Amino acid sequence: MSTQIVKKADIDQKWHIVDLNGKVLGRAASEIAKVLRGKNKPCFAPHMDAGDFVIVVNAEKVRLTGNKLADKMYYRHSGYPGGLTTTPAGKMLERKPEELIRKAVKGMLPKNKLGRQMFTKLKVYIGGNHPHSAQKPHVLEF
Repeated sequence: MSTQIVKKADIDQKWHIVDLNGKVLGRAASEIAKVLRGKNKPCFAPHMDAGDFVIVVNAEKVRLTGNKLADKMYYRHSGYPGGLTTTPAGKMLERKPEELIRKAVKGMLPKNKLGRQMFTKLKVYIGGNHPHSAQKPHVLEF
C-alpha cells in the first residue's frame, strides 16, 4: 500500500467553537493549535494547511495556574533604546484577554509562512457572542 498524497481540493475545512469558561490557558491553547494545524485529521500533512477554523468565546474567563497572573511577563519592544515594555499576565487578562489567547496559540504554531497562514483561521472574542453563526460551527470539547 502506498502513501496517500493529500491535495488542496480534498481538504474539507470545518468551523469549530471553543468555550474557554474555566479552562486552563496552556492546555486549551495546545488543543486549539492542533486543530488549526490539522493534526486531528487523518489527512494531516506537515507541508499543507489542512486545519480547521476555530472560534474562541469567553476569552476573559480563561484560567492561569499557580502564580502566573503576577509572575508571567509579556514583553514588547518599540525598537528604540530603552523601549522595552513588560506587562504581567494578570494585567493583560484584564485589558486584552483575546491577545493573551492569541499569543499562547501563536507560540505553538510553526514559525514560517504556513504557521502565519494557519494563525489567520483563529477568531477570538470576549463574551459568548460571535459573528460566525452562518458557518454553523461545531462545539469542540477537550
